[in-house]
Amino acid sequence: MANLPDRPASAAVAAFLKQVESLPAVKAGVHRPGRLVFAIDATASRQPSWDRACHLQAEMFQAAAAHGGLAVQLAYYRGYGEFAATPFLTDGTELARRMTGVTCLGGRTQIGKVLAHALAETARERVAALVFVGDAVEEAPDPLCHAAGQLGLRGTPVFAFQEGHDATAGAVLRQIARLSGGAHRALDEGSAAALGELLRAVAIFAAGGREALARLPGAAARGLMAQLPAPGR
Repeated sequence: MANLPDRPASAAVAAFLKQVESLPAVKAGVHRPGRLVFAIDATASRQPSWDRACHLQAEMFQAAAAHGGLAVQLAYYRGYGEFAATPFLTDGTELARRMTGVTCLGGRTQIGKVLAHALAETARERVAALVFVGDAVEEAPDPLCHAAGQLGLRGTPVFAFQEGHDATAGAVLRQIARLSGGAHRALDEGSAAALGELLRAVAIFAAGGREALARLPGAAARGLMAQLPAPGR
């Protein structure tokens, strides 16, 4: 084989090579973890549920690890109009540290703020799923349903996990889930095992998509899959 010339054959080629050299290097195999907003009602009666969630959240990271990883943002409301959210975190230990520093305070629900926050986040960069854990809805349902529909249009389903069986809350949370393309599940307030299984399933959905959730065994995954809209709808 003839030796390649040391210099380009023309000025045009030389200019092209110089332009290529100036481009940033592309890292092979780079994968951004799925982004999940984990929103919890932190009003006064919710302290036992908050404590359970502190123990369960690490399982989301573990479940998602084989599917590309997970970045979780904790969001919560409590007290008189207080709403807060952490940065997106990829470390379960750090998320647990932040959660243990929060004390539940009396106040009304602020689910509208949760949905508006998720809309703002997914406008910046896609949020794969929003998990909401709560037991009450004390807001007008129409604005909540409208915001849920907007999340659905942006591809961010809401997984509404209702602790307890309040009928009014259940009716609204089911609509929020359906309009966003997500799922609703009512749980007994002390059902940590069921909530843990659901959180693991949503973590795998957020990290690996619908296909990963469909391959997951267990009643929680099947129940969520049964509520998700058919692809393309």
